Amino acid sequence: MAETRVIHGFHAVTARIRQHADSVLELYVDTQRRDPRVRDLLKLAESNNVRVVPVDTKRLDGMAGNARHQGVAARVDAAQKVRHLDDVLDTLTEPALLLVLDGVQDPHNLGACLRSADAFGIHAVIAPKDRAVGLNATVEKVACGAAETVPYITVTNLARTLRELQERDIWVVGADSEAKTDLYGFRHTGALAWVLGAEGEGLRRLTQETCDQLVRIPMLGNVESLNVSVSAGVCLFESRRQRMG
Repeated sequence: MAETRVIHGFHAVTARIRQHADSVLELYVDTQRRDPRVRDLLKLAESNNVRVVPVDTKRLDGMAGNARHQGVAARVDAAQKVRHLDDVLDTLTEPALLLVLDGVQDPHNLGACLRSADAFGIHAVIAPKDRAVGLNATVEKVACGAAETVPYITVTNLARTLRELQERDIWVVGADSEAKTDLYGFRHTGALAWVLGAEGEGLRRLTQETCDQLVRIPMLGNVESLNVSVSAGVCLFESRRQRMG
């Protein structure tokens, strides 16, 4: 029997049906919801031959671990398509723009990072298999569908993966608050991989040493650092702005 997991929330469920309808085994909808948003979702499910199961709120609460599910959830095939980094890089028609997350463990941060990655046209998000949150229902809900559109690649050895990127002439840049170069002075429109560290800890020593360059985000106020997902959005926006310019 296939391994399954539950996702919840309108954005996550709708995106999964649109992107990978064949992986949605059942759609669960709160019997108390009859609004237009639910009707649109039911039409989408019907057009994609997704089985709909009416359930009560209490059951949905249990399926979602008492998280805010908005009255919808889905049981999906947990098996992910095998995504190798080479499969992504070999099909690009423009210089690579990647986001590497060194041990992000908060699912809300990972979801927000995926959302920014989707917004700014990032080709893939890379993270280690260990000491990282991985994709789960909370990540998919926060990502608002981006978990289905942005390739999320897990690797066993992050430092080795960074070196492999460098062998492909991809400039590896770490975000570090102590770096001499700031984001405004950083200019690079070629193939690029941004590397951001975990919440509170920043980049691990080996990761930092493997980077080609370190760049800091200028801080003009009293706050010393930014949330990792906010930092990701700032860095990715600047890279996309430079390319468009």
